[in-house]
Amino acid sequence: MTTTTDSPRWFTSSYSDNGGNCIEVAANIPGLVPVRDSKDPDGPALTFPARGWLSFVAAVKEGEFPA
Repeated sequence: MTTTTDSPRWFTSSYSDNGGNCIEVAANIPGLVPVRDSKDPDGPALTFPARGWLSFVAAVKEGEFPA
C-alpha cells in the first residue's frame, strides 16, 4: 500500500472540449496517477501505477483503441 500526504492537483486535458464530459488526472503524486470523473469531483477516483498510466496514454496516442 502506498500512502502520501500530497493532495491531488487535478487537471483536464487541454484537448478536452466536450461540455464537461471529461476525466481529470493528477500528476503530482509520485508513482501514482489518480483519475476521476469531472462531473463528480467528490466521487471516487481510480488510482493507477504511473507506468501503467503512461503505457495506456501511449497506446491511445498510437491508435490502439479505435473509436
